[in-house]
Amino acid sequence: MKRQNQSSVFDFILLGFSNFPELQRQLFWVFLVDYLVTLLGNAIIIVVISLEQSFHVPMYLFLLNLSVVEVGFSAVIMPEMLVVLSSEKTTITFAGCFSQMYFILLFGGTECFLLGAMAYDRFAAICHPLSYPVTMNKRVFMNLVMFSWVSGITVATVQTSWVFSFPFCGPNEINHLFCETPPVLELACADTFLFEICAFTGTILIVMVPFLLIFLSYIRILFAILKMPSTTGRQKAFSTCASHLTSVTLFYGTASMTYLQPKSGYARETKKLMSLAYTLLTPLLNPLIYSLWNSEMKRVLLKVWRRKVDLHTFRLC
Repeated sequence: MKRQNQSSVFDFILLGFSNFPELQRQLFWVFLVDYLVTLLGNAIIIVVISLEQSFHVPMYLFLLNLSVVEVGFSAVIMPEMLVVLSSEKTTITFAGCFSQMYFILLFGGTECFLLGAMAYDRFAAICHPLSYPVTMNKRVFMNLVMFSWVSGITVATVQTSWVFSFPFCGPNEINHLFCETPPVLELACADTFLFEICAFTGTILIVMVPFLLIFLSYIRILFAILKMPSTTGRQKAFSTCASHLTSVTLFYGTASMTYLQPKSGYARETKKLMSLAYTLLTPLLNPLIYSLWNSEMKRVLLKVWRRKVDLHTFRLC
């Protein structure tokens, strides 16, 4: 049978949790607060790092890029998700679904490689402190950041283009809250076995290559910390790594549950909740993790807050 060149589906319907209207209403307010807190938390980190001259070093500039990724990730998913949760069924255009999937993959892929680059930065700073200014100079930093973003763009372009090259001839109901690859692929009117094999292999590589870099970096970092003679030095080294390790665990744990699970391993509603953990928790918690566990970040945030309070008090007087 000749493969169709044109899709007969021009838009999709996002079902969300339409089978549980009460749950949808409750989730709407939870996710609205989540979205606002995510935007505020990451915006504060971006502004503070941009304005504070002492933070213009690789460790914090990587964090700035990570916060930009989190803001973009939330902005792509949350507004449409809130619309879905506020109604029984929500229509999204073919182009809108393509764009949403593209940017989800772009920001997700970029975050994988950024977390790997951040681990390498900590390895260079702790294990080779004397040569760190040469090892992590401006050129190396820019190359790592550009590689992370270009990798995300490449992954998104290849995978999204491939998914939407399949014909979609109906039905057009996506049993999900947003246009993620697995639920959209279920609607394709073609054999997607080859794509699924390639996508799974690609996901393993995209996830495992940075993860191995992170794992090996922290093995070396652990040995270096244990050899430090000073307790203060060990505590300081640990504090600079603890936030990144927590962020890595959160991101890779939730992402693995979403993308590396068996195709029929969980019920649809369970898969949706797992996907929400990956798309909502990481952007929300990252700014809290990095601001609460990083003494320098807390110091600068308190300084900025005091300035604001003093300025407000001066105006009142």
